[in-house]
Amino acid sequence: MSFDPVPFRVSFQLGIWVTSLLLILCFPLAWVFARSRRRWVVWIESVTTLPLVLSPTVLGFYLLILLSPRGPVGSFFLSVFHVRLAFSFPGIVIAGCLASLPFMLSALRTGILSVPSQLLDASYTLGKGRIETIFRVVVPNMKSGIMAGIINTFAHTLGEFGVVLMIGGSIPGVTKVVSIAIYERVESLNFGDAHVYAGILIVISYGGVLLLNRLQRREAKR
Repeated sequence: MSFDPVPFRVSFQLGIWVTSLLLILCFPLAWVFARSRRRWVVWIESVTTLPLVLSPTVLGFYLLILLSPRGPVGSFFLSVFHVRLAFSFPGIVIAGCLASLPFMLSALRTGILSVPSQLLDASYTLGKGRIETIFRVVVPNMKSGIMAGIINTFAHTLGEFGVVLMIGGSIPGVTKVVSIAIYERVESLNFGDAHVYAGILIVISYGGVLLLNRLQRREAKR
């Protein structure tokens, strides 16, 4: 085997898709978790946090059952949209979203809680609706939370291994991401390429963390 840049392309595409989808889908959930005081919220919040402590192979196993052509979700997509989810790029996008869900959700929830309630009350007093208040008051005042969600989710998706391997396998140019490429290089005793793959991931991850810390320090000074 020799160094192949294609797994990086697949990983970056996966990271962009997962991060974009979760940024849109998690905001309403984060709002409910941050502002609602109802008893059922803690039960739903615990379910969304489960991927943090659940083994990726367990999550991947049940996802494979659901997304396979014989599973309820997989058979529906195959018969209606003619899209195969298991061992395909759309399948690993779904798997990546579930595996990275807690990272985006937690960051957005923290960002929403950091916005003073007085600002929301003032907006409502001025006659602004909830949607307008969210876009004009909440979002501008939680930029660090949004950036934290984007960086953490993207970085975690780049390094995801177990769930992606279970759902997507190792199809070159389709589902073989960088983490799987590293595993295959180590398995074949090609430590040189493994070092290159791992080193690039370390640099990308460190760059993201550094950027996030600088943004948070800048926000704190303001």
